[in-house]
Order: sequence, then C-alpha cells, then structure tokens
Amino acid sequence: MRWCSDGFEFRCDAGVPLRVVFALDCCDREAMSWAASTGGYTGDMVRDVMLQAVENRFTGALKADREVEWLSGDGSCYIADDTLKFSRKIGLKPVTTPVRSPQSNGMAESFVKTIKRDYETIKRDYVSWMPKPDARTALQNLAIAFDHDNESHPHSALKYRSPREFHRQANPPT
Repeated sequence: MRWCSDGFEFRCDAGVPLRVVFALDCCDREAMSWAASTGGYTGDMVRDVMLQAVENRFTGALKADREVEWLSGDGSCYIADDTLKFSRKIGLKPVTTPVRSPQSNGMAESFVKTIKRDYETIKRDYVSWMPKPDARTALQNLAIAFDHDNESHPHSALKYRSPREFHRQANPPT
C-alpha cells in the first residue's frame, strides 16, 4: 500500500492565499484527506491529513492495520521530527522524493494539475473556475471539488471509473 501527499496554493479573489495539503491513495487515486490554511504549510497540517487518511481508510482506526508507505516531498512540514515520529506511530512509513525531482511523486503532481489547471487546457480543473471571493467561500468550494473528483471524475488508469467507484468495486462490503 502506498499513499502520496503534496501541497498547492492559490489566491482567492481578495488576494488571500490558501495553502492546501492532501493525501491520495496511489492505488485508487482517492483524495482521502486534506487540510487548508491561509498561513504556511505546517507539520500540524500534515499530521492532521495523515491521521484523517488513516481514519478514513481504516474505518475510524487511529492506526493503520498494515504498514502504508507515505510518499511526499522533503519539505520541512513532512520531515520534521514530530511528523516522522507521528507517521510511524499511526502505521505510516515515510518515504521522501529526491530533491528537485517532483516527477517522482507524479501522482500527487498530476492531482495538483487536475485541481488547478486552466480550463482551456483541460476540462477537469476546479480552482480556476470555482467562485473564490474569500477564503471561507474557497474552502467550501474546494470541499465540493475534492468530493466531485473522488466521486465523479473518471480516470483512465481506473478504466474510466471514479476513485470511489473503483474502491467500492475493489473492496465490496463483506
């Protein structure tokens, strides 16, 4: 099992930056968790995203029932001692990508492009077309965008199923 994480930022119409950290399952491409702030990227944000991903994927558990690789960049919020210790405590094995090599975390990079890319270039973006007059509105619409991508956006690697549709078919209820 491998999950990946990255971050991106954009500005609201009022000029306020919104910084977002997210976690994706590399198998089904579901954005399992995310957090946003008008401040900088922090270890607290990353740890919140980690725990939320574990809780979401392992039905409320506070620790993964098997080791999960956690692929991320080497930013300070990811490599801080508190973050590394916490990740191991909840069953994640931190793996960082090489410096100046964002393509090694290609799935996360692709997701950022899906969320942010210009609509004329690709018809599946979210940020460039969603209303974002202020941070509060942007956060509400970002939640809708994450949910839409997870529930409705078809991925060629998933045989044109959405991440949640793929996950449900791969993991039927017992």
